[in-house]
Amino acid sequence: VQLVESGGGLVQAGGSLRLSCAASGRTFSNYGLAWFRQAPGKEREFVAAVSWSAGLQYLADSVRGRFTISRDNANKNIVYLQMNRLKPEDTAVYYCALSATTTTDARRMDYWGKGTLVTVSS
Repeated sequence: VQLVESGGGLVQAGGSLRLSCAASGRTFSNYGLAWFRQAPGKEREFVAAVSWSAGLQYLADSVRGRFTISRDNANKNIVYLQMNRLKPEDTAVYYCALSATTTTDARRMDYWGKGTLVTVSS
């Protein structure tokens, strides 16, 4: 299984970015997809997760109301993270992860992408 993230970059505070992650290979059926992030000198933290049908969505308190997670309607192997009203503290490497069941627990993720860097300038 391969997960490839894209869409990271440099943005000013208050701006928006949309991250994408495409899963390929022999995945589980009805798997969950999630986003985590890791800022310099900090531990990796959960950001958002979505179920196969997108009927279940989870967001960290720190991003609720600013970020949304969704799956592509035509290709459920693609997940998006729309990030609005970005703050400097959102600066981190964002990782896409896949799990057999939808979860927010990093320990239960089965596959990880290599990450994409998001930098928010003040």
